[in-house]
Amino acid sequence: MSSSSIQIALVGNPNSGKSSLFNSLTGLNQKVSNFPGVTVDKKTGHCRLDEQLSATVIDLPGTYSLYPRRSDEWVAYKVMMKADREVQPDIILIIADASNLKRNLLFCSQIIDLKYPVVIALTMMDIARKKGFEIDVPGLELDLGIPVVAVNPRKNKGIAQLKKVLAQTARHQYIAPQLDFIQNKELAPLAVEGVKKLFPHLSDYAGIHYLINHENFPLTDKMQLAVEQIEISNKFNAVKTQAEEILQRYSRIKQVMHQNVVEPDPLQKKLFTENLDNILLHRVWGYVILLVVLFLLFQSIFWLAQYPMNGIDWGFSKFSGWLNGALPEVWWSNLLINGLVAGLNGILVFVPQIMILFGLITLLEDTGYMARISFLSDRLMRKVGLNGKSVMPMISGFACAVPAIMSTRNIENRKERLLTIMVTPLMSCSARLPVFTILIALAVPHIYYLGFLSLQGLVMMALYLMGVVMALIVSYVLKWIVKLKEKSFFILELPVYRAPRWKNIGITMVEKARIFVRDAGKVIIVISLLLWFLSSYGPSQRQQQLENKYALLNQQATTTEAQIAIKKQYNSEKLQNSYAGILGKTIEPVIKPLGFDWKIGIALITSFAAREVFVGTMATLYSVEDNDNSTLRQKMQTAVHEDGTKVYTLPTALSLMVFYVLAMQCMSTLAVVRRETRGWKWPAIQLAYMTGLAYLMSLAVYQLF
Repeated sequence: MSSSSIQIALVGNPNSGKSSLFNSLTGLNQKVSNFPGVTVDKKTGHCRLDEQLSATVIDLPGTYSLYPRRSDEWVAYKVMMKADREVQPDIILIIADASNLKRNLLFCSQIIDLKYPVVIALTMMDIARKKGFEIDVPGLELDLGIPVVAVNPRKNKGIAQLKKVLAQTARHQYIAPQLDFIQNKELAPLAVEGVKKLFPHLSDYAGIHYLINHENFPLTDKMQLAVEQIEISNKFNAVKTQAEEILQRYSRIKQVMHQNVVEPDPLQKKLFTENLDNILLHRVWGYVILLVVLFLLFQSIFWLAQYPMNGIDWGFSKFSGWLNGALPEVWWSNLLINGLVAGLNGILVFVPQIMILFGLITLLEDTGYMARISFLSDRLMRKVGLNGKSVMPMISGFACAVPAIMSTRNIENRKERLLTIMVTPLMSCSARLPVFTILIALAVPHIYYLGFLSLQGLVMMALYLMGVVMALIVSYVLKWIVKLKEKSFFILELPVYRAPRWKNIGITMVEKARIFVRDAGKVIIVISLLLWFLSSYGPSQRQQQLENKYALLNQQATTTEAQIAIKKQYNSEKLQNSYAGILGKTIEPVIKPLGFDWKIGIALITSFAAREVFVGTMATLYSVEDNDNSTLRQKMQTAVHEDGTKVYTLPTALSLMVFYVLAMQCMSTLAVVRRETRGWKWPAIQLAYMTGLAYLMSLAVYQLF
């Protein structure tokens, strides 16, 4: 172990306060990647334990026991069994919910018996007290044989003491208990002895896990065969051993609880959470409240974000104007202003809305209401072939379809998981938000009903609801097509209601904005620069003819007004005869029935890399064509067809928004669907049905209006 830096693995049951403690320990020093070989989030962060010792904290997926079922549980399991070559923690920090101590102690006792340096952080002590539990922390520490620290990450209580104990554990001032929590070796004496001869470093309990799961550990073929032989020769029964172990653990946990915990009277009055659930989970009012919450969510995105967005837009238009006046008229200044600056504007102007959306979603999760949304939705979901667990990935899809599709691994039923994967991209992700925002601002009047209901907010909500409704319809159809038969159960733990942690919400907002700017920003900038080239240059013969034509017209122009008009016309024709213009004109006959012109056609193609590229594409195209100081919104507002009619009318804007709600325009989503379904069959079906659906619905909307 290094004297200056250690690795700490953070483990615990779901809803035990693990994420809160991770945020409290690491603050903004976090990054999210994937565990090698699997699409499971790997959250890591850094913190300082004392002046000499720092730590890398790895937040492992939540799990209830050391017997994994889902892929994310396997990730946590392999780390704890030291079978992950990438993550080798020096200390296991277990988060245990004091208000559900009996259940949490099962997992704690299993990890204790692995004989690693272990520390328990006891969370939810305030809720435990409200429920009537009184816990003797020093007595619990004595019985378990490992350090136990009571913490409240929300209020930053106990964090300093926890860091001190972790530092002491790292310096071997605490040692693993000599005695097992239960007599593990007695569960299969000869088999455990045989495994320990092969692997002398293992504890008795780790030996049992090698007998059960050795195929999943990185062992040589010779060792795999040897363990297999021990199983056969000793007639080792994995199921029987596991059942006996759990019974013995709960028997011992009962003793520990009896000695160290004063439990509440079972006839005590209902907690605030239960009383609130009577209203929020009501069979009628529960759904009314849910719709109101969603309505407020989308109203707030518009209402709160309009001021910073207008400020960013104004700032970029002034900056572009200043650059236009300060720089010479050469190719590199054109690239800088109309490629780079226009692309940057297309990224940064939507950061406020993305931060607000993620902030509000985190608020719902933090307060415990998001789990209630899953519960309320289960009945409806079952009718269309899904279950309540499908709701969380679908709601996550409002942020981004890629992690949402990864999170479907929580759904054990294969058919329900596949259906959830197939419909999740119909949820309007944050990448569509820039497209909706600019089109609503162009075509929908900025008016209020009853003084507070924004028409623009109502249209935004309608677009999001359209995605949800279409997802349910598509799932209902696919339910009859996908031929997989499995029974499914919906088991969900409802967390208690808590006051939101504003620091956690702030960290999430900053982190998501950073990810958007870094990940989406790179794509938008690259495509903006590529598009600038494609829209500034074209076949040499066409460009030469254009130069000759306008050189002659310029000689004939006698007034400044005439020269400005000729220059504007020249820019427009140059764009049409560029590589981008030729591409747009080629596909225009296909998209014209939807109300789209060739410029929108170019944006549809480029935004297949990422939907939000639509705005960057329009910024580049209109900047190249009309190099003035007006904002993108103003340029799009004044855009006209060759016959003089406006491009962005209400029918065109609605048609385009419907297209973006339903179309599969995201290469990353297709890639992750291929990875999760292990083949190209389902991504190909998804691309085909979503593109066809988007085209037909856009056609219907345009013709209707």
